[in-house]
Amino acid sequence: MSVLKYLPLLRANLWRRRIRTLLTFASVATAFLLFGLLMALRHAITGGIELTGADRLMTMHKMSFIMSLPRSYVQRIAAVEGVRSVTAASWFGGYYRDERATIVAQVADADTLFAVYPEIDLPAAQHAAWLADGSGMIVGQALANANKWKLGEVIPLHSNIFRKQDGSNVWDLRIDGIYRNTAGGDTNALFFHYQYFNETRSFGRDRVGWLILRVKDPAQSPAVARRVDALFANSDAETKTSSERAFAQSFINQVGNIGAIIAIVVGAVFFTMLLVTANTMGQSIRERTAELAVMKTLGFRGGQILALVLCESLLLTLLGAAIGMLLARGMAAGARQALQQYLPLLGVPPGAMLAALAIATVLGLLAGALPAWNAWRLRITDALRQGG
Repeated sequence: MSVLKYLPLLRANLWRRRIRTLLTFASVATAFLLFGLLMALRHAITGGIELTGADRLMTMHKMSFIMSLPRSYVQRIAAVEGVRSVTAASWFGGYYRDERATIVAQVADADTLFAVYPEIDLPAAQHAAWLADGSGMIVGQALANANKWKLGEVIPLHSNIFRKQDGSNVWDLRIDGIYRNTAGGDTNALFFHYQYFNETRSFGRDRVGWLILRVKDPAQSPAVARRVDALFANSDAETKTSSERAFAQSFINQVGNIGAIIAIVVGAVFFTMLLVTANTMGQSIRERTAELAVMKTLGFRGGQILALVLCESLLLTLLGAAIGMLLARGMAAGARQALQQYLPLLGVPPGAMLAALAIATVLGLLAGALPAWNAWRLRITDALRQGG
């Protein structure tokens, strides 16, 4: 049966009770709008995990991420078989003006940072300027844009963790470079020199937060991780080494299982939408009992009637899903502009659009299944009697 041939009939049937159809359509669109926004949020929070390096490992304290490691571990790990390069980093807990707006500020080794993160794209002149400036920093393009920072500007960076030896929590840092990320990753971070930080801080001297290793062969990453951890077994600061992806995932998991939370919310929304749509289709078929009998009298087969009812239901859910997802994309794009500094990956991923199409199809078929079955098995004499 050609669907296009029966589009006028489908439209007339859906438009018969305009208010009811519009309300059902709005509920479907709202459900998929929420679905799209939740998928965009999930992508913003977890999308960076997919961009992590396959050849990088993260070494942290075995007990907790917040516990530091001796800086001397850098040289010892560099000598481990299978390690290409290693660098150290520390979380600074920085903010610029508003203490509630934390900046991803990291203390880093400028000499080894780029060997471990080759995707950091910094012009050679700016790189040289940063290496020569002990109190300088490099900032990501997105972070610079969000704060309207320029090259050469001195930024008073506050810390909500550390204090300087004079009691202040402010480090004045000059912007020596603005970097991009050739792998399409986040550029909302800044890096400044470990030596400058280490010489001026009031506690935790010669300690680092974690170490990042770049291995020669990604296939040997598990073996390298075991060698590193065995090197510091039974020491005062035992280590736990894992892939960068696993490290990022564990960091995300600290705020909860994002996937499970979204699945529960989306499941509840779609179940409600299914009930509303099924109720609409059921009422529509009951009101048209006599008309269906006449159609069968005119030669429409039971299979054709069933297909028409299912098409009505699918048309309702698919159009509602399309509108809802388009609205979600537009809203996510607008929110991304406003939240670029905090959620640079905010946006509805392509996979979510395909998932919405599949979900709308399944829900449309489920919502129309019982009304379509009733219409298919309808006997002409009984239908005319009920209609009369």
